[in-house]
Formats: sequence, C-alpha cells, structure tokens
Amino acid sequence: EAVLFSWIEWPDKATRDAAMAKMQEMMTDPSKLDPRMDPERNPMPFDGKRLIFGGFVPVVELTA
Repeated sequence: EAVLFSWIEWPDKATRDAAMAKMQEMMTDPSKLDPRMDPERNPMPFDGKRLIFGGFVPVVELTA
C-alpha cells in the first residue's frame, strides 16, 4: 500500500461552493454520470473503504 496526500486549492469560497454544487448535481442525476464511473464496467483498483476525505487547515504556509 502507499499513502497519497492531495488537495485542491480554490481561489475563493464562492468558486468552491459552485463546484461542489455541480459535483453533487452530477452524482445525484444518473443521466449526467460519466460511463467511466460505472463500477460494474470500471471497478476501483483499490479498496475505497480505506479512503479518507477531509478538510484541513494549513499549519505552515511558505511564502516566496
């Protein structure tokens, strides 16, 4: 197994809220789902129960 850490940095809260609303809409409307997301045709290559999703606050910020 490997640990992967990733994040999305949004330019502002309004942009984030609009994107999250669009993603939620796509996930709840089956007609808008991408066929690649069908678990029957394209199963996940790992155990999705082990995923962790969270929001974090930066502890240290580096500036140039």
